[in-house]
Amino acid sequence: MADQKPLYVAIVGCGNISTPYAQTMKAHPGKVSLVGAFDTDITRAEALCKTFGGKVYRTLEEALADPQVEAVVNLTIFAAHVPVITAALNAGKHVHTEKPIAIDFQQAQTLVKLAEAKNLRLSSAPITFMGEAQQTAWKLLRTGQLGKVRVVYAEMNWGRPEKWHPNPAPFFEVGAFFDVGVYPLTVMTTMLGPVTSVRGFGTVLRENLQDRHGKAFKVTTPDWMCGFLKFESGAVARLTVCFYVWETKQHGIEFHGDDATLFLASPHDFNAKVELRLSGKTEWTEVPPVKEPFPGVEWARGLTELHDAIRNNRPQRPTGAQAAHVVEIIQGIHRASDTGQAVEINSRFIPPTPMEWAE
Repeated sequence: MADQKPLYVAIVGCGNISTPYAQTMKAHPGKVSLVGAFDTDITRAEALCKTFGGKVYRTLEEALADPQVEAVVNLTIFAAHVPVITAALNAGKHVHTEKPIAIDFQQAQTLVKLAEAKNLRLSSAPITFMGEAQQTAWKLLRTGQLGKVRVVYAEMNWGRPEKWHPNPAPFFEVGAFFDVGVYPLTVMTTMLGPVTSVRGFGTVLRENLQDRHGKAFKVTTPDWMCGFLKFESGAVARLTVCFYVWETKQHGIEFHGDDATLFLASPHDFNAKVELRLSGKTEWTEVPPVKEPFPGVEWARGLTELHDAIRNNRPQRPTGAQAAHVVEIIQGIHRASDTGQAVEINSRFIPPTPMEWAE
């Protein structure tokens, strides 16, 4: 029988998202155990460990040298993702990282190859394709209830980060596609497979902003962007992302097939509404979830999945390879926006399998 002891993890980066991670980890003590935490601001690591337990590491090197730590949960800012993941893998630790895995495809690919060379797991957010709503929608696609899917429309409007996040500048540095476009892209590539080419257009809506503390910063990366995708399956998609528009009636993902249209109200929330409309009909039917959904996002689901995969010697569903493919898509959309030309996407990945309870 496989060894089912918990996966012993260290959190690196104790900012805004670390608390939801630690909270949802507590619900799975048999699968995930928090050994300790590190942050460049030690007071944040101290606060997290005071609430959720574990030791405070004074340096990243101290965390990586701890023999009890099996995996690093990388929750750092975007610019730190590549160096932290690289250091963790070189220290012999599995890694689960927040999105995006990198903001450059070549760097992302290098991380995937390093993990393979070290025989280590590299798991990456977004993991929301494993949510109950997303798995329900995917089951409808897999069982052919839509017929052949030819068109997808998706929206990801994320309000104005400078109004709700304590440190918004890094979000604007990478742009809306790298921050929130990764959610629908991961869901779409999970359900429809790899993308082969993209086009794009983007613009900076607001150049000069201030955070909640009055600190000014300049926006140079598009905070509104539209990407146009061609999938290997033949389907085409339009995805709009934005750091200006709040929640709107245009949201979620629509999958349009020969026989029906499917609406997934959010690629993010596990309890999002799923609706189906037969072709030629006006009535929408709400589809019951395949399993009682978690309210919102269970951030630790990527870690429980990593635990199960390691302990049972099987591939984990969220992979570095798919995350790298999404990075190539986003870089391609940005490049296409700059040049006005279509950009080919050359990477491929092994698609994840459905959750057992959704098969």
